[in-house]
Amino acid sequence: MHIIFEKFVKISKIKISPKSIIKCTNCPQYNKNPSCPPNSPDYFLSVKWISSYKKALFIKCYIDNTMFEHEKREMIKMLLEKEKYFFSQNKFYAYALFPGNCNLCPVCSYETTKVCQKPSSVRYSLDAVGIQLDSLVKIDFSESVLYGLVLIE
Repeated sequence: MHIIFEKFVKISKIKISPKSIIKCTNCPQYNKNPSCPPNSPDYFLSVKWISSYKKALFIKCYIDNTMFEHEKREMIKMLLEKEKYFFSQNKFYAYALFPGNCNLCPVCSYETTKVCQKPSSVRYSLDAVGIQLDSLVKIDFSESVLYGLVLIE
């Protein structure tokens, strides 16, 4: 995994829509992951929550699809480190948003027990809170990339 770009974006540029939240209900991870619906804020709370910020750090990373789970896990860890950095800079409400469902643990206990092994590290997925990536970047499905976001202030 390596970063292609990091850029600050105004929250006003981010489109939040119920479309991606509804799409999540068809995902195999629906109700099997603490970062995804129905465990994430509903659309109305997501709009209110995200719009309370002014800017975010948007990150695009290249990944090797032959090591997808590992690469995604590394990106998630990097997003959490960025969140921690902003927190250390007095941005106390910094909050990372994951590319898809959480996969911090190689085997997720939440699916069978509904108990997360790392509840202080889990963050919601971009889709789960209604963020439309195409409002930030032109999506090219031929690219092996993942996107993440850290809400800052």
